[in-house]
Amino acid sequence: MSINVLEFAQNMTKELDKAAEQKAVTGFLADNALRARFVGANKVLMPEVEISGLGDYDRDTGFVTGTITVSSTPYTLSMDRGRSFQLDREDHDETGIANLAGQVMGEFVRTRVVPEVDAYCLSKLSAFAAGKSQTITGDPATEAFAMLTGAIHKAQNVVGYDEELVAFVNSLMWENLQKSDELTRYLEVASFRKGELNLQVRSLNGVAILPVPDSRMKSAYDFYDGVTDGKTDGGFTPQAEAKDIGLLVLPRRAASLVKKTEQVRTFDPAHNPAADAWKFDYRLYYDVFIKNSLSKAIFTYQY
Repeated sequence: MSINVLEFAQNMTKELDKAAEQKAVTGFLADNALRARFVGANKVLMPEVEISGLGDYDRDTGFVTGTITVSSTPYTLSMDRGRSFQLDREDHDETGIANLAGQVMGEFVRTRVVPEVDAYCLSKLSAFAAGKSQTITGDPATEAFAMLTGAIHKAQNVVGYDEELVAFVNSLMWENLQKSDELTRYLEVASFRKGELNLQVRSLNGVAILPVPDSRMKSAYDFYDGVTDGKTDGGFTPQAEAKDIGLLVLPRRAASLVKKTEQVRTFDPAHNPAADAWKFDYRLYYDVFIKNSLSKAIFTYQY
């Protein structure tokens, strides 16, 4: 394979990684995983720190000795996903294969990869909160603002009022929030950092409100293998018993989106033994993990 093809593959991988990070509503969770360390094929170590509290100072003996415990909790990645595509040599126009391939793979990431990553992460976070009974109740039609502020106050009561929080809402909650006179008075536009990108989002007292398409806000999904009959199209679908996630509030640092592999392998027609075509292999090996120290500050509303 020529140097140009290798450079093209590397550049495409970098651009697709950036696109996934910027387009996914959960993309900012990858910012929390910088210190993760892989120890095997499917395990990652995430650092956790525990520190003793204050003790009484004694004027004769001085300070009471405390402890600092630094542990690395092992987590297992469970989402190993991929697809292979072929693009016939004659299917590109005069602009060149790189441009056409970039458009095709970019559309794949935008319409297939990003929604799946969001759906997986949000369903896992909401399911965790529901399993711990960290839930919000109410009627979005008349209590949307109270439900949102209630979730925010519950989270802040756990982690403090200086911790940055994020609120994910589905279309039902977002529609009713926009109709709320209370929210209208306090809603403002704020800067929200996602990787290298600074976004302008709606914010309530410093809490970013991120609307999410309903298809990504379900409590449980089936992720198709792409091989079994009826599942050859791949992708994901809500489980029959899945609930809607109307609201999910958590500290920005509460979870880490860890990606061990996100790359594209590119083969030009001369090196593709199966066909006279360009071949693209896309693989994404990832998972989202909840930090123990912030796990009690995740609250959800399901219906």
